[in-house]
Amino acid sequence: MTTKNTWKLKRYGRFIPDSDVKGSTSWKVYEKHEKKPELLITIVEAGYLLVLQGKECLDTIPLLCVADALKVHQKLDNLMFRFTLKGEGRMVRMQFDGRSRAEALQECSSAVEKLREYTTVSQDDALQAANQSPADAPAPATQTRQKQEVRADPQAVQGKITMEQLTQHFLGETVVRLPEVYRHSYFTQGDLELILRICLLDPSFPAFVEKVETELRKLLEE
Repeated sequence: MTTKNTWKLKRYGRFIPDSDVKGSTSWKVYEKHEKKPELLITIVEAGYLLVLQGKECLDTIPLLCVADALKVHQKLDNLMFRFTLKGEGRMVRMQFDGRSRAEALQECSSAVEKLREYTTVSQDDALQAANQSPADAPAPATQTRQKQEVRADPQAVQGKITMEQLTQHFLGETVVRLPEVYRHSYFTQGDLELILRICLLDPSFPAFVEKVETELRKLLEE
């Protein structure tokens, strides 16, 4: 299921430590207002979340950080981000907009679905339980079959993939489902076919492929 890439916010807050007063902190808060441009977030394919007020960019959050550098948590219709940028710890919070609380929660969950293509998003236990109704729970007789089917599917990797995982994937030793940002190609279909034809017609190409495989195996041994 493909999700949209832009969502409206009711409120956006940025945590700001006060460097002049030791231990003092404050929040810079932006709120939806009929006389001001809309508050929006958008997720771009390169792996960044942009917080916008009209044409002004309030913040840019990198989504492809290492696991320890980015934490995302959903609490009802709110998302909270903790991340490190240029050695500085940052924290932001956003509340999604909707005609009702239920619609705002739905919008937040839609954004979470897209975010999970790039990174891990944790949720409150109550929210996780609410997302699965009793009717959705698998019957005991089908649980074993479902587990077997999950094992047969490629492993899904969220966030930033490691060099070892990529190397094993390209060598065929493991099969992983790459994050969205790794699945985009800048080649058109026609360009790719032409490049492949040129490579296959080159007598030295098979030897080059063997060298690439040798170097990939060296990376795994490091």
